[in-house]
Amino acid sequence: MTFKEISPKINIKEMKELGKLSGETLKHKEQRDNELNAIIKGEDDRLFLVIGPCSSDNEEAVLEYARRLAKLQEEVKNKIFIVMRVYTAKPRTNGDGYKGLIHQPDSKGNPSLINGIKAVRDLHYRVITETGLTTADEMLYPENLPLIDDLVSYHAIGARSVENQQHRFVASGIDVPTGMKNPTSGNLNVMFNGIYAAQHAQNFLFNYAEVETEGNPLAHAILRGGLNEYGKSIPNYYTENLLDAIKIYEKMQLKNPFIMIDTNHNNSGKQYLEQIRIVRQILINREWNDKINKYVRGFMIESYLEEGRQDEPIVFGKSITDPCLGWGSTEELIYEIYKSCH
Repeated sequence: MTFKEISPKINIKEMKELGKLSGETLKHKEQRDNELNAIIKGEDDRLFLVIGPCSSDNEEAVLEYARRLAKLQEEVKNKIFIVMRVYTAKPRTNGDGYKGLIHQPDSKGNPSLINGIKAVRDLHYRVITETGLTTADEMLYPENLPLIDDLVSYHAIGARSVENQQHRFVASGIDVPTGMKNPTSGNLNVMFNGIYAAQHAQNFLFNYAEVETEGNPLAHAILRGGLNEYGKSIPNYYTENLLDAIKIYEKMQLKNPFIMIDTNHNNSGKQYLEQIRIVRQILINREWNDKINKYVRGFMIESYLEEGRQDEPIVFGKSITDPCLGWGSTEELIYEIYKSCH
């Protein structure tokens, strides 16, 4: 065994006292969570946007973005419901590179996971309490769920995690909407099997105890494109892709059928400006096809203060992971979505 403990054991109860919601702030979050649940269930016909930076690498830049987004949410709230991406753990294909705020609370500094956990809770707490927005994060490490489950309103399970049994089973115990992406292969059956597992009761070991879950009826699909055997991006947001996904939903008779389109990653080939065209195409498809209008009701968009990306955190509010839309393009796109809603 080469595992060397370099910190004390984490006391989850003590950690959760940091940035704990209470009073009117807690009521506000619960109200927004109820609204989001109604959207996923089809009881509220607003479009759902999960939007924000690819990675939350700089607390002040993320909060500046959140303040701008909160003002925009207020303007469009009757037709669009926005949850902000506050992604604090990033998967790395070969293990190298920036792994998120939870690993590096200072993106220019050394890893410090104990301080990283504190920074993650502080950032989600500040976004909620200072702007009124609620937040989304990627469940990259299922064992970390108890550290943030009281703050996060939407969990995403990524393309590299969706086939993992622990992610699926832990998702079955989450009580807020959980989006499950198709894997990098683009295989929709893998994703839908994951949704099936997440929607049903499970029994497994979690945090050194045997647990039972009730199933998460709010688990749903995120289409993010895939890669072929030659490493080429293969999008899956076209009409026939959407109808194929709907057929599987209907065949499997899953609860609360809901499809979100991830407009970046292999759908855009990481050409971040393509996100605008992809949103427009989906809006046209929703107008054209009743089933698409019924099932495809959400977008996941990567956006930050400054457009594009950079290798080092030099420009304030510019991504150090995947390229993002800048604020100007983001604002225009949300207004465009709003005007398309009837």
